[in-house]
Amino acid sequence: MTTTAFNASAATTPTAVQDTLALVGRVLLALLFVPAGFSKLMGFAGTVGYISSVGAPLPQVAAAIAIIVELGLGLMLLVGFKTRLAAVVLAVFTVAASVLFHNYWSMPADKAFVNQLMFFKNIAIAGGLLAFVAFGAGRFSIDRK
Repeated sequence: MTTTAFNASAATTPTAVQDTLALVGRVLLALLFVPAGFSKLMGFAGTVGYISSVGAPLPQVAAAIAIIVELGLGLMLLVGFKTRLAAVVLAVFTVAASVLFHNYWSMPADKAFVNQLMFFKNIAIAGGLLAFVAFGAGRFSIDRK
């Protein structure tokens, strides 16, 4: 493998390595969202209860939105269908969920540390999703068919 395999300015078309890495990246990100959405679907009442516990309005609606976003858009990201749209919505959802559920700045010290880690992990995930908004799904996707 040459160093130009990772140098976007050296090649105008993505290489097979870049397309493969895009596929692996989509799969890894989808592994976060799809099982979470499925879990929320199967445990809807518990999801509603958890959302209620943080004081979010309309917890049933919020749970349904979370399922649609995580499961539906997570699957779209996985297969590379309307990837840019799916990734931008997932990124916004992830940042919003981080602010609502990992608001470490208003937690007692014993809970703040872990929630700060979770908050910034989610912010980093949103950054990875924005890379798909910028560069697309790669050759190994429905978008490219």
